Amino acid sequence: MDLSSLIVQLLNGLAGASSLFLVAAGLSLIFGVTRIVNFAHGSFFMVGIYIAYTLVEKLSASIGFWPALLLAPLAVGLLGAVIEVTLLRRIYRAPELFQLLATFALVLVIKDAVLWIWGPEELLGPRAPGLKGSVEILSRNFPSYDLFLIVVGPVLLGLLWLLLTRTRWGTLVRAATQDREMVAALGVNQAWLFTAVFALGALLAGLGGALQLPREPANLEMDLHTIGAAFVVVVVGGMGSIPGAYVAALLIAELKAICIWLGLVEIAGIQISFSKLTLVVEFLVMAIVLVFRPWGLMGRAQPASRNAAEIELPLRPASNAYKLGGVLVVLTLIAMPWLAAQSPYVTVLLIDLLIAVLFAASLHFIMGPAGLHSFGHAAYFGLGAYGAALLIRHLGVPMELSLILAPAVAALGAFLYGWFCVRLSGVYLAMLTLAFAQITWAIVYQWDAFTGGSNGLTGVWPAQWLQDKRNYYFLTLGLVVISVYVMRRLLYSPFGYALRAGRDSPLRADAIGIDVKKIQWVAFIVAGTFAGLAGALFAFSKGSISPESLHVSRSIDGLVMVLLGGIQTLAGPIVGAFTFTWLHDTVARNTEYWRAMLGAIILLLVLLFPQGIAGFAAQITERIKAARKEAV
Repeated sequence: MDLSSLIVQLLNGLAGASSLFLVAAGLSLIFGVTRIVNFAHGSFFMVGIYIAYTLVEKLSASIGFWPALLLAPLAVGLLGAVIEVTLLRRIYRAPELFQLLATFALVLVIKDAVLWIWGPEELLGPRAPGLKGSVEILSRNFPSYDLFLIVVGPVLLGLLWLLLTRTRWGTLVRAATQDREMVAALGVNQAWLFTAVFALGALLAGLGGALQLPREPANLEMDLHTIGAAFVVVVVGGMGSIPGAYVAALLIAELKAICIWLGLVEIAGIQISFSKLTLVVEFLVMAIVLVFRPWGLMGRAQPASRNAAEIELPLRPASNAYKLGGVLVVLTLIAMPWLAAQSPYVTVLLIDLLIAVLFAASLHFIMGPAGLHSFGHAAYFGLGAYGAALLIRHLGVPMELSLILAPAVAALGAFLYGWFCVRLSGVYLAMLTLAFAQITWAIVYQWDAFTGGSNGLTGVWPAQWLQDKRNYYFLTLGLVVISVYVMRRLLYSPFGYALRAGRDSPLRADAIGIDVKKIQWVAFIVAGTFAGLAGALFAFSKGSISPESLHVSRSIDGLVMVLLGGIQTLAGPIVGAFTFTWLHDTVARNTEYWRAMLGAIILLLVLLFPQGIAGFAAQITERIKAARKEAV
């Protein structure tokens, strides 16, 4: 750990910050104007580096390396414009979370399109002409291309500043960021403004990807890795702030560089591996910033909203027909092991479906009635799963008792995280939940001696009387039915109505004596408890557990389930969980490019049922009832 190595690592951080800034700047622009949380933005980065690879390979001999490289972001910008016109323009009036669902479906489609065109192998591009060598800095060699990237960041920041502050188009963009309706009232063609902003954002992401070609190989994991880092940068810097995005990118990149430089350090006889912190340092930064400055380093505090969500009709007791339908569904599920006796896989799939139902219902408990949007609900699922596994492996606790104690472990995590999360709202709340989930994942992933690290834990089997899959299925069915019923009763209780009041009008709820934050905190704990039960059931059903149970991908799966079913109905998460899990299993087993097929189906469902499948069915039912009343 000498000075020269520190300087080199800091310079590496500056080079990495430039590409990260480009992606984050585009994401910030798109969100500021269109209000779309564009989950597919990382896919534009990935497509940029793949297109750059092809163009450089085919055209560099005729037009040169740099012109070929710079054609890639233009192609990505055009792709972004096409996506905005053909898809996103149709869903601007849909709820924000359904827009998120549509962009997630795009991630699946784009990933398989890239896989089909370029294949699964990593692709390493050529070195940049004139920048292939290195420069000696304090007796250490530093790549010349990285020095070029260090310069690119500030230059592009300056160009974006000039574009947004010295042009009429930039003035319109800044105005739309502040008040879109007023811009439309002044006669500005809002549709084409949105298209131009989305295309520019996609172009910046594509440029960030293309500039990485001489630095790292193109691979299919770039999309999700990049979008997570970009979200962090945008939130830390402040939503809509381009300078904030640059400052945040520098801060995070340099902290990672310092962690790598420190390496393994012994403090008070304890060895600490700072290099492992690179997996989670950005989420630690985001959590700290959001706790103390919820609007980001250079963002602006948002005024309190009188209505945090769209006002819905009050909850009403289920009709007799609805209750009868529920009973028939449960009876059918009870009979399924005998109806599908010739296909043991059906029982295994049904267990997965029931666990997905419980996980989605627990997430809906805080998303729907409470209006608390979580991107990190997998934290409690994973804490429950690991709680059950560790109780058995390290303490020798019987399976039955661990199934009771594991949800308490998840509840403890929700108790701690929820206290911080309920003090925020909107995107900032969602990103803080993501930060806590990723911190938990990183701890589990790296604590080899206790959690098994990346290998996870095996030998987590149920008790002897549950070794038969049918017996375990009936246990899972019983616990899931009871849990869903308990959550439903809670939402019909005064506690549930207080949740709704705090969501629909927090100022009025506070005025009549409801402690909104305390009620939401309790809801967080309840939701975490049932998510932990789902995790424990999952661990025993598989016989093992890995860090993937806490990964952001599982949180996204839960979001997709809730949104597919419909966030405004209590049946929504159940319908969505069955639909998504069944589709995922069926499509993955029968189609090579299952992600694209699944994404296309989700896009179709979003366009046809913007309120979710169950929400659409509820709307049809209400219309039929209204028509009958008018006829009478």
